[in-house]
This record gives sequence, C-alpha cells and structure tokens, in this order.
Amino acid sequence: MLSGALNDLSLGDPWHLATDIGPVIDAESAGTIRAHIDQARAEGRIIAQVAAPAKGHFVPPTVIRLGSIAEMQQEVFGPVLHVVTFRASEIDAVIDAVNATGYGLTFGLHSRIDDRVQAIVDRIRVGNTYVNRNQIGAVVGSQPFGGEGLSGTGPKAGGPMTLLRLTQAPAGAAGQWGEPADEAALQGALNRVQMPQGAHSVTVLPGPTGESNRLSL
Repeated sequence: MLSGALNDLSLGDPWHLATDIGPVIDAESAGTIRAHIDQARAEGRIIAQVAAPAKGHFVPPTVIRLGSIAEMQQEVFGPVLHVVTFRASEIDAVIDAVNATGYGLTFGLHSRIDDRVQAIVDRIRVGNTYVNRNQIGAVVGSQPFGGEGLSGTGPKAGGPMTLLRLTQAPAGAAGQWGEPADEAALQGALNRVQMPQGAHSVTVLPGPTGESNRLSL
C-alpha cells in the first residue's frame, strides 16, 4: 500500500495543481538529502522510491528502513520517510528514543485505544501532537504551531498567547557584547524576568467539527 501510494505521487512545478511534491529549497539541501538516500541504498535499506525530475532541486521520494530511531542523527527535511517496526510492548522505549533525539517539532499518532493515546501524549516531548488525523495544516487560532528542543524557536505561532510573547520586555543587560558576563548582574537580570503564574495549564481552543484542540503549557 505504501509503495502504491508513493507511485501515485506527482513531482513537478508547485504552481500546477496536479503537483504533489515540488523541489527542496536549494542545491545544498538537495545534496544533503540525496547523500542520506545514497548511504541508505549502499546499506540495502531502501524500501521504495520513485524517480524525480532531473532539472531543479528535486529529491526522489524515498522510503528507508531503520533498525531503531536512535540511528537518526539529524532531521531530514525532504520527501523521505523512515520506517521502524517495533512490538506493542516496546512502545515506552520507542517514545524514550524519540525524546532522546532532542528534536521535537510534530508527532503523529494513530490508535483506537484511548489509554494508549493518553500515555503517549503525556510522555512525548514535542510542540505539536496530532492524534488520528493528518500531521500537516495546523489551523491558526486552533492549533498553535511550534516545536520543542532543537526544533523550537520560542513562542508557538498562531496561538492565543502569541501577542503576549511578542510584547514581553527583554531581560536587563548583564554585561558588554563580546565580554564575559558578570555573574551577579546576570542573576539579577534573570530574577527581574516575570515568569507566568502556574506551572501547567490546559486551554481548550475552537476547531473543526469532530476535533479536540488543546493548548498545554
């Protein structure tokens, strides 16, 4: 089924409505992703692949088999899907392996077992968790978007607290640029930063019919 879906993809000019996948952003990115695919091919880990246009920064959509999530040492931003299989009893170890990567943009989960869903949502450290739906197309105002860890850039975009984050006063200066900071001045600056009250809160946001949208801090 996965190979069949891969074969149905149309690669080409993103201006055309029939196009499913366009090129990556630049030659450097294309080269990095192609090198990753070539290494997997040399190791016999390619499950499926379709051809890409020769002109432009296109990368052939590829499915790659991995022995474990720990084998992923970096994010691969391109049309590459990595597949890892595991037993149901190993799910906690799988979540720990995902968290150990340090990256945490988006996590998708499909399950009909409510307890399993809640247990994973509570353990996973990512900015956005999608349950039983597609993993793209966050709705502004309903599904604030932004990652954690190495995938984080600060406030989540599109949420009810975005404006407040943009209007917070910066911490006071603790030294001169290019010079070691004075530790006492640094601690004083940190002490002056007002932290939000309440270590944890859950806000229920509006959203499409049939979806629950929760923003947790």
